Amino acid sequence: MRRLAFLIVLVALTVPAGSPRADGNPLNAVVEIRTTVPADARTADSLGTERIGGGVLIDSGGLILTIGYLMMESDAVWVTDAAANRVPAETVGYDHETGFGLVRALGPLEATPARLGSFADLTVGDTLLAAGPGGARPTVLIDLRSFAGGWEYLLDTALYTSPPIPNFGGAALFAKDGRLVGIGSLMLRDVIGKLPGNLYVPIDLLPPILGDLLAFGHATSPAQPWIGLYPNEVDGGLVVGRVAPGGPAQTAGIGPGDVILGVGEEPVADMEQLWRKVRALGSAGVAVPLKVLGGSGVRDVVVTSRDRRGWLKLERSY
Repeated sequence: MRRLAFLIVLVALTVPAGSPRADGNPLNAVVEIRTTVPADARTADSLGTERIGGGVLIDSGGLILTIGYLMMESDAVWVTDAAANRVPAETVGYDHETGFGLVRALGPLEATPARLGSFADLTVGDTLLAAGPGGARPTVLIDLRSFAGGWEYLLDTALYTSPPIPNFGGAALFAKDGRLVGIGSLMLRDVIGKLPGNLYVPIDLLPPILGDLLAFGHATSPAQPWIGLYPNEVDGGLVVGRVAPGGPAQTAGIGPGDVILGVGEEPVADMEQLWRKVRALGSAGVAVPLKVLGGSGVRDVVVTSRDRRGWLKLERSY
C-alpha cells in the first residue's frame, strides 16, 4: 500500500514518459457540456436543473459521448470546445445500463474525434490521463472490478483511478496510446482502503449499443426490471433512503426507513446482491418478491417492476 501511495503522489506531480501528454492530440476531443432540465423532470430534484460536465467527440459528425446524468431529460444542450466555440447540440440517446449519453453538436467544433480503446489492454498500475473541460492530469488505474449504485445501477467491470479529478462527470480517460478507455461517472472517497479516486465507465460497453442509440435513442434489448427504490448500505443491511415518486416500490407500500432483507427467501446484504437477484428474475414487468422490515415488522411485498424509461420524461428530449 505504501508503495502504491508513493506512486500516486509521484504521478500527480509529473507526466511519465510514454503517457499521453496534455499538448497531444487526445485532448482535442474533450469538450464541455452544459444542459438545462425542466423543473418537473423526474431527476430535477436529485441532479438539478442546470448541469455541467465533460464529453468526448467520437466522430467527425459532431457526435459526443458523455455520462448520461448530464443530459437525461434535458430540454437544451450546449457544447463548448477547447477554443471556446460554443454551439447548440441535440440529445441523441441515453442508456441507463451503461450510464452513457450521446449528444450531437449542431455547429462546427475545433475538435478531433477520439480513437476508442479497450480496458482489456489495461493493467492495474498503468498511468492514464484523465481529462475534463477544467483540465487534465495523470492518474493511476487502481482496480478493475464491479460496481453497484443505489439508483439500480450495476456494472460488471468499472475502472477505478486515483488521484481523482474534481471535474469527473463525463471526463475522458485516455490510455498511454491516446485511446479513449472510459467516461467519468463518480468521485469516490475510497477506491481502495481510504484512497480517494474516480470511477469510469469502460468504453467497451459502447459499441454493442451504439447502433441502437443512434437509431432509436435507447438500447432495444429487453429492459432490466426497475423497482424504484434507493437503498443505502448500513451496518451490513440495506436501508431504503428514498423511493421514486409514483414508482413500483412506492406503489407497493415500501418507504424510506424500510430495510430490504431479501429477494424472496434469498437474503441480501448489499446493493450488488440485490440488483443481481432482481435481474435474475427476468426483464421489466416481472414481479419482484421482497422481504421487508419496517415499523410493523417483517412483511413480504411483491413489487411489479417497470421499464425505467417509462417513468423518466425523455420524450421531449429525443
